[in-house]
Amino acid sequence: MWDLRASGCRRLGAAGSLAVAVGGWAAGTLPVRGGWGLWEPRGSALTVAGALLAYLGLTLLVAAWWRYGVLLARGVRDGVLTTLAWWTAPLLLAPPLYSADVYSYIAQGAMVLEGHDVYGGGPAVLGPDELGWDAAASVGGHWTDTPAPYGPVFLVLAQLVVKVTGGEIVPAVLGMRVLAVGALALIVWAVRGLGGGPGGRDGAVWLAALNPLLLIHVVGGMHNDGLMIGLMLGGVLLAVRGRWVLGSVLVGLAMMVKSPAVVALLFVGVIIARRDGGVRGVVRGLVLPGVVAGAVAAGATVLAGTGFGWVRTQSVAGTIHTALSVSSDLGLGLGLLFGDDPDPVRGVVRQLGLLVAVVIILALAWRAWRGRLDPVLGLGLSLVALVALSPMVQPWYLLWGTAVVAAAAWRSRAGQVLVVLSAALVYETAPSGRTPWYGFVVAGVVAALGLWWTRRESWGGAETAPVAPGLGGAADRAAR
Repeated sequence: MWDLRASGCRRLGAAGSLAVAVGGWAAGTLPVRGGWGLWEPRGSALTVAGALLAYLGLTLLVAAWWRYGVLLARGVRDGVLTTLAWWTAPLLLAPPLYSADVYSYIAQGAMVLEGHDVYGGGPAVLGPDELGWDAAASVGGHWTDTPAPYGPVFLVLAQLVVKVTGGEIVPAVLGMRVLAVGALALIVWAVRGLGGGPGGRDGAVWLAALNPLLLIHVVGGMHNDGLMIGLMLGGVLLAVRGRWVLGSVLVGLAMMVKSPAVVALLFVGVIIARRDGGVRGVVRGLVLPGVVAGAVAAGATVLAGTGFGWVRTQSVAGTIHTALSVSSDLGLGLGLLFGDDPDPVRGVVRQLGLLVAVVIILALAWRAWRGRLDPVLGLGLSLVALVALSPMVQPWYLLWGTAVVAAAAWRSRAGQVLVVLSAALVYETAPSGRTPWYGFVVAGVVAALGLWWTRRESWGGAETAPVAPGLGGAADRAAR
């Protein structure tokens, strides 16, 4: 009989995480070569068994997480950080899971060390006698010849990992996982500091960090989105506490990992404008965070020695079609309907999607400035809108906004919908990193059941997070 108490959820989730990790040794995103005999294909039968075990473990993890959140929403208090440690530990020594992106990171770090222009070519430029050649062989097909879309701060970290490990696959992957765990710690610190809105810190950590979507894609898959989120949230927390200069520095560093963090500058500006008031506050809010973050970006680029090529490579990800991108799917459909070449129509629809996202972000910032919306919640909703309307969407992109919403109002209706989407999207990608058709089917079923659940269960009677006076929510409390 399943123990429905918090302690039972902790054990069930740990068992699920362990099953995901063990299954990954046979069915994970294993390297083409350089696995030291540890991370090697085990034959088709073991691969299928490993995949089934991983899916079973993932289902147990999602069920435990969901039930655990319901208990927290009903007022149960439990050691959330202890639970996080239990659920994270089994993934630490697992091979890469659910994505081959970590091989790109290692190869790009090696490219910097070997003197290649990481913004001018892809990992395919690495030769047999160079560091990172083994990693380059395992890079996903789309990215083999694609320049890095990441900022110099992340490339310096990847370069450091390659230098310390000699570019050997197993230690390099584990080195990247150390960075991922550091990012997880940053996220926990920031969401706890921001308070989580009604319901407190435990619920914020539950939605932001215990989230299975984050565990499998940031800890298991080592996506650098975790580092971007951690730095960005840390910057927002410092701004809320009145240390907006240092906060803008952290947001600038987050931008130099991945560029979507730039949205946070607008809401840091809102926090400044609300605090200072009047025309002076608006001017300071619009100008100063951008100046500080821009200086950080320029300084980081110069110190890294990678050049300013990151400016022109920010759009390379958008050239790849992903089924989760509504604007890309709509553009492709319209293009095929009205002509033989869908690309021009798809390009226009993608641009319109981004334009709509910008309008939504500005509207949310306006509401936050007028005191009708918590600026932190406004940032979270803005990032969700940006992801929903982007030309390329991956499941883990949802974490950008989810972690921020968790920090502001995890018990809100928006938080509840993000819970459903997180639980659904974990199934979209197989442990091998591929996106099989049945993953979308399972994700759709989970989403439908979850949305039906939200109509019946409102987190123990919680309402949408109220708008606080002044800065709103955590920001208002810190300002007083």
